Amino acid sequence: MSQFPVENGELVVGGVPLTRLAARVGQTPFYAYDRALLSARVAELRQALPAAIQLHYAVKANPMPALVGHMAGLVDGLDVASAGELAIALDAGCAPADISFAGPGKRDAELAQAVAAGVLLNVESFREARALAEISTRLGWPARVAVRVNPDFELKSSGMKMGGGPKPFGVDAEEVPALLAEVGRLGLAFEGFHLFAGSQNLRAEAIVEAQQKSFELALRLADSAPAPVRVLNLGGGFGIPYFPGETHLDLAPIGANLAGIATAAATRLPGAALVIELGRFLVGEAGIYVCRVIDRKVSRGQVFLVCDGGLHHHLSASGNFGQVLRKNYPAAIGNRLEAPGTTPTSVVGPLCTPLDLLADRMALPDAGPGDLVVIFQSGAYGASASPQAFLGHPAAIEALV
Repeated sequence: MSQFPVENGELVVGGVPLTRLAARVGQTPFYAYDRALLSARVAELRQALPAAIQLHYAVKANPMPALVGHMAGLVDGLDVASAGELAIALDAGCAPADISFAGPGKRDAELAQAVAAGVLLNVESFREARALAEISTRLGWPARVAVRVNPDFELKSSGMKMGGGPKPFGVDAEEVPALLAEVGRLGLAFEGFHLFAGSQNLRAEAIVEAQQKSFELALRLADSAPAPVRVLNLGGGFGIPYFPGETHLDLAPIGANLAGIATAAATRLPGAALVIELGRFLVGEAGIYVCRVIDRKVSRGQVFLVCDGGLHHHLSASGNFGQVLRKNYPAAIGNRLEAPGTTPTSVVGPLCTPLDLLADRMALPDAGPGDLVVIFQSGAYGASASPQAFLGHPAAIEALV
């Protein structure tokens, strides 16, 4: 993983050698996020995308408060998916005007909190629109809303499809005109549309196609809107490479296409802000997960490194968070990076289940108790996406360095 330097055979994160960082954190397992890499990724995007495109961070990718606070100072807004994430975004100092709230099952209490805070709510059903009208009347504050659209197309080649076909997310595109009429009748403060077709895509042409279709769909729906469109969230979907054979996403064609969309929007949707909402792409490659080897075992010729961390901390790396066929995340012995990786080794955790597998027969250097296993590409969907209470083991610490 070339984004992290190596000194004297040790991985360096945030300028700190791994063994020293482990001592500074005070325990293993832990996650570490490199703030310089976070800043560099945002700068890379700013360089590749037209200035007219606003960049939002999707807090669900990694809601660690210190990390969200860092990101809030770099991006144009934050997108949240719960009242808990809303509180983190507000505490991070993000202006309520720059926060949007999505999710198919927002409770009435969450809707009331969001209305009181003054954030933009992405409406995902007729029931939600009616509930917001009642809450707005009761509280005496306007409910700012955008309509989340379930488009009539998918983001091709995406790791997880969030739109197209039957989905619990948003309102089917063919039903949106009726919902827009309801929004107008209820007196909600309509501001725009939110479209999110899919995630974890490494094919620029697929992202370009989805963004173009999303823009064209928004133009058609705008004819039924009760007020001019002030914001159009075109979603994200930008992926990062995890497995052998995968390459980094080419941002150049995406930037060129968005420049064309921005030019068209200046005429077709005058005054509307164009938003790209990204999570994994912004933070995924800046994070690592570190656990310590407790035991080295050989069972019928197979080497196992038994560690103090596993799937309860990092469900994604175990293959139990969306993988159909399990593949290894990039992994290394972080304090032995100059040693040759010649031994087929399986890295397992402390849990009483064969699912607790972080690496399966990877070529790793000889390692034993006390050595530090590093799982790369761990900045997104790590600690908060894992069953940390499973079997009662200690939670992983998170550090921004």
